[in-house]
Amino acid sequence: MYFYGTTGINNQGHLEIGGVDTVQLAKEFGTPLYVYDVALIRERARGFKKAFEEQNVKAQVAYASKAFSTVAMVQLAEEEGLSLDVVSGGELYTAIAAGFNPAKIHFHGNNKSREELEMAIDHQIGCIVVDNFFEIELLKTICQEKNAKVNILLRVTPGIEAHTHDYILTGQEDSKFGFDLQNGQAEKALKIVLKENQFNVLGLHCHIGSQIFETTGFLLAAQKIVSKLAEWRDQFSFEAEVLNLGGGFGIRYTKEDEPIQPSQYVSEIIKEVKSLTNQLSLKMPEIWIEPGRSLVGDAGITLYKTGSSKEVPGVRKYLAVDGGMSDNIRPSLYQAKYEAILANRPLAPVNETVSIAGKCCESGDMLIWDLPLPEPGNDDILAVFCTGAYGYSMANNYNRIPRPAVVFAENGQATLVVKRETYEDIVRLDLPLT
Repeated sequence: MYFYGTTGINNQGHLEIGGVDTVQLAKEFGTPLYVYDVALIRERARGFKKAFEEQNVKAQVAYASKAFSTVAMVQLAEEEGLSLDVVSGGELYTAIAAGFNPAKIHFHGNNKSREELEMAIDHQIGCIVVDNFFEIELLKTICQEKNAKVNILLRVTPGIEAHTHDYILTGQEDSKFGFDLQNGQAEKALKIVLKENQFNVLGLHCHIGSQIFETTGFLLAAQKIVSKLAEWRDQFSFEAEVLNLGGGFGIRYTKEDEPIQPSQYVSEIIKEVKSLTNQLSLKMPEIWIEPGRSLVGDAGITLYKTGSSKEVPGVRKYLAVDGGMSDNIRPSLYQAKYEAILANRPLAPVNETVSIAGKCCESGDMLIWDLPLPEPGNDDILAVFCTGAYGYSMANNYNRIPRPAVVFAENGQATLVVKRETYEDIVRLDLPLT
């Protein structure tokens, strides 16, 4: 067993998280249930911030809230001094409802609507990351109508595609996001926005991928972007105040994953940017990063109650739980892999291999294939690790299954931060035929 953060075995022989017994959590709040280790989230946030502070570099660590966005999570991010990355009107509204400082909100997205941009301007958020030429014109029009001026970053694609260990220097031109750095689009966009009085152009943004375990891709991206910034200084007298290198820092889901510490990502990025700017006589920009999964991913556990089982002789044994692709679609969507144990019997001898099936009416609703477990019984509590990112945020009502509750656990206290949906909630927006 591999334990993350404050998870461990308590005196009752049960799995605990944040000093709280997960079996008691399942009884009190029901299953499926998302449980978060708040102390681990705080530790991750402080680790990223400390790495910049130790290097004496001006920076913003912006929580990428698409990983897990609720009022309580946004408030926790603000407690830890983070900025906030939002990608939709709903995430922006959540941040506003949470009382988050709008000056520290960055708004992303490849197809922001007029209504979303108006909301961002009305609340005077800190920065809009402009993604395409259509958005430049739309944002310009809105700013003119509202007599407003906004801070912007241009999102660029530097020609680097990173998928964990696979770094490819070409091919990223074909992306739905951003202005390509190599075919002249980024330069064309920069010329346009520098001429507009409605825009304060802070700098550039890029994002090269997700679940990345090495720093190579970030360093290559920095090299390409800083070199381009030197050209633009000479051509347009433009020097970037901000260089946002995005997120994508990997976490450990299974024993095959070998992530590095947040401080290592940050220290190597800082070292590279300092070196490049010195070589090219550029001023050192403020560095922004956007960790999401790496802040909340391994801090989350999903608890399920076991149910029916099915033995296919000579093939496998299926064990069903009371959730599935409605609360964690990643295994079906991405073939994502997870580890899990029985929370009520974590020390029992492992003597079976079972495949964990969800309850949705889809053959592909499988959470984990070939999981070693003690012989399971009815109403065991299965704890699936590292579901803190993109579990709740991608949860759905397929088969009209209500979405689970969310609990924060810290210092022996459990706090309900999202109520469980009810059947009444499921039909609340439905209208009758006549």
